[in-house]
Order: sequence, then C-alpha cells, then structure tokens
Amino acid sequence: MTDFIEIAKRAKQASLAIASLSENIKNIALIAMADAIENEKEKIFEANKVDLEFARPLVESGELSKATFNRLKLDENKMRDMIAGIREIAQLPEPINKKLLVRELDKDLTLYKVSCPIGVLGIVFEARPDVISQISSLAIKSSNAVILKGGKETTNTNKKVLEIINGALNKIEEFPKDVVQQVFSRDDVGEMLKCDKYINLIIPRGGNSLVKFVKENTKIPVLGHADGICHIFVDESADLVTAEKIIIDAKTQYPSACNSVETLLIHENFDKKDELLAALQLEEIKLIDNPESWAHEYGDKILAFKTVKNLDEAISHINQYGSGHTDCIITKNTENAEEFMNKVDSAGVYFNVSTRFADGFRYGFGAEVGISTNKTHARGPVGLEGLTIYKYKLIGNGQIVSDYVEGREHFHHKDLK
Repeated sequence: MTDFIEIAKRAKQASLAIASLSENIKNIALIAMADAIENEKEKIFEANKVDLEFARPLVESGELSKATFNRLKLDENKMRDMIAGIREIAQLPEPINKKLLVRELDKDLTLYKVSCPIGVLGIVFEARPDVISQISSLAIKSSNAVILKGGKETTNTNKKVLEIINGALNKIEEFPKDVVQQVFSRDDVGEMLKCDKYINLIIPRGGNSLVKFVKENTKIPVLGHADGICHIFVDESADLVTAEKIIIDAKTQYPSACNSVETLLIHENFDKKDELLAALQLEEIKLIDNPESWAHEYGDKILAFKTVKNLDEAISHINQYGSGHTDCIITKNTENAEEFMNKVDSAGVYFNVSTRFADGFRYGFGAEVGISTNKTHARGPVGLEGLTIYKYKLIGNGQIVSDYVEGREHFHHKDLK
C-alpha cells in the first residue's frame, strides 16, 4: 500500500529545493523532458493503446462516456502539442523572483513584493494523458513540486509518460529528486485531500462530480471549474458566415472539451436564424430548443438554442445559467460587444471568436494546469502566473518601529516601480 504521507513529505522537501533552482537548470530539465518524450513517443502510444482497449467495453456498457473516451485517446496531434508545449514553457520568462512592487518606506528602508512558488501541488485528473506533461512542465518552470493522481482509465499511459519524464530529470545532477511524483489508488485521493500539512493547492481536472467531491472533502485551497457551460450570443447585426464558422468550430472541433459551446442564444431580430440553424444541422449538430436544463454540459455534438429579445436578456441568461467559463458575442456592433464583455461575469468573454480559444497553449502560456472559474488568485486558463504567489522582502539598516510610532522618524512611501 502506498505510504502517501511519505510521498507528501518528499514532495515538500523537493519544493524547498526547487524553489531556489536556477532558471538555466529548470530550462535544461524541460528541454530534456521534451526530447525524451519525442524520442520515446512510440512507447507512449503503445501504452495508450492498452488503455483504449481496456476502456472500449466500458463505453459500450455505459460505465464510461464517449466524451471521456475521446479525451483518453492520445494521437499524433496531441503528442505534437504536448512536446511543443514543454518547449514553449522553457522559452517563457522566468516567473520566480519577479519584482512586483518596490517601495521605499523611508531612506534605507525598502519593501519588495516578489513572486515565489506556491509549494506542493496536488493534481487529480480524469482521462487526459497529456495532463502529466503539461502540469509537470509548468510546475518545474514555476519551481513547484507536484503529486499527480490520474484516472484509472489512463493508468498505463500515465505510468509510461512519468517514467520517461523522471528518467530525463534523473540524468540532470543538479535537479532535485521527487519534484514530480504520481499515485494511483482511490485511497490516495482521500489521503491527498487530508494532507494540508504538506500540500498547498489542489487542482482537479475533470467532470462536475470530481470537482464537487474535491471541494467538499478538503481544507486545502482548490483551483478549478465544475462545469463548462459556454454560450454564444448571435446579435441582430451578426454576419451569417461569421456566425456559422464560429459556432461550428466551437461545437464540433472538440465537442467534449470544457470550452465547447453548449447554448446558442439568437437575437429575435437576426433575420438569418433559419439559415444559421440549417447550416448547423448540416454539420450533424443536434439542436434542442426546449432543454430540460439550460445549465447542462452535453460534451457532444448537441446544442441547446433560444431566441432572446435583446442584448440584456442574453446577458441575463448567461449570468443565470452559465458556469463562468467562456462566453462569446457575434456582432458588428462594437458598443454591444463592449457591453457584453463588461457585463457577462465569466473568466473569458469573447467578441467574434470561437470559445475553443480558451486554452493555456493558445494563450501563449505554453500549457495550462486547468481553467479556473474562481475569483481569487487565478482565473481562466491557468499557466505559470497562476502557479506563483508572492512574498514581501523588507531590507533596512537597523530601523525599529518605536522611532516611527514616537515620531522620531517618518515614512515617505515612495514607489520605485
């Protein structure tokens, strides 16, 4: 049986060691990871085939959804993005020890606010074999240690990917041990959620039930989103061709993704409604005009739609039923677009662009640890910045508080940055 506390202790020690690791060594480690995955990708594909064969009967029996099965599959495109993501992260600016504020409180008394790692990350994810490389590389670049727990559907793939990653890291003498660790059992999840002495942040990546379970069973801060109820609003001035192109991409490019559109709102004065709906049906999108719930994530080529009277009704509908993930307006009216983006309370608000752009790699973050609908610390696709916090450094020359309280010295609070 896994001794999770021992794993967590090692992760804590690793987090303290990597916190002061140089940018150069971290980048060498990332390039080594990318090279190793590229050189041994056929072994990863073979492991993934085993997982897929195990999962197929589960889909047929209804134990595993088709959407989850699609996420499980690792193809050449995903592999290419995995490797490119690691290399891009290596090229990103160093996120640690950035001076966020420099304030001279008094002569020879200067306050610095500097970025620093969070510490130990606990990641619980479902059926996404590319998650390990994404999160491992982001954790290394941001000087965090990480404990990963993947779904049982991806056990073989996860083991092989991490074996290759740690094989590459172990060859770098200066790189600390145990920065990236993995656990496998359901019991390990329970232990992880109780381990607030060693783990600083939990990030669940999966469906609503997983995120809800994690949030209800831990005292550790949780970063993530429960649902991906994304909307597109077609305003009365929208261009038909633009609307068709965006909606089709947002629904069909990867229907099981959390940033796939689930609800289409159409202005009652948009005079191309019938043509638009017909075009969507030609793409084999199933349209539902009276769903049981407006807050349902289909994860398939199914799209709920509704006619609304105006922009205000569209915004109200999204704020009532949306999940705060990503929502879009299609319009030629820039004032309406600005009002939509200001009033819709979501992590991503878009104007004439597919919701599928809500992604750390596409934002230039290299990769993401997930998408957050939280309103504290990090929101939207979470990359390096979301894996850092900050500390205050105060540098003086023998100053004491009594001198300031009793009026012998005075603050002048001069910002230097």
